[in-house]
Amino acid sequence: MKKSLFIIVALLSHPIMADDLAAFNQQSQQAIKAFEATLKSHLVTAMKAGGPTQAITVCNSVAPSIAQYLSAKYDLEIGRTSLKVRNPDNTADQWERDTLQQFELRKSQGEEVKSLSFSETVTHDDQQEMRMIKAIPTGQVCLTCHGTNIKPEVQTRLNELYPDDQATGFALGDIRGAFTVRRSQ
Repeated sequence: MKKSLFIIVALLSHPIMADDLAAFNQQSQQAIKAFEATLKSHLVTAMKAGGPTQAITVCNSVAPSIAQYLSAKYDLEIGRTSLKVRNPDNTADQWERDTLQQFELRKSQGEEVKSLSFSETVTHDDQQEMRMIKAIPTGQVCLTCHGTNIKPEVQTRLNELYPDDQATGFALGDIRGAFTVRRSQ
């Protein structure tokens, strides 16, 4: 009897977990869109007001507060990461690294960077977590601070704020990094 009850409970809980992941995915996509739009708006304003050096300040000081605000609003943890980080606080964990490497493979097989996303439920420290990650493509304007030909005044500002910067050398269309979302269950 106990074995039958366990099987029934396991079968019944699976659709609930799938529904939870679907709801998480929808909410995560909304949060990512909000993060992307808000950050882009601040970056465009900064570029118009003070050029790339001002935009670097936005990434350094405003982006973390946007992530913090949206994390609280959506009751999840949202941020950015990359295989080549600028800010060491954004260093990818093993799941993010593995997924970003899979994104690189999928890109090499012809998938568009802007369509690369992945989500799943994982066990981390004996706790279930729902995770989502969405690739950030390198656009033309990104190359100003993340490309191979960075102006000296921009490089000086990057060196001041990010002495261990790895986030350069990108080309148009590369996977610059990713938005990453998680929620513990």
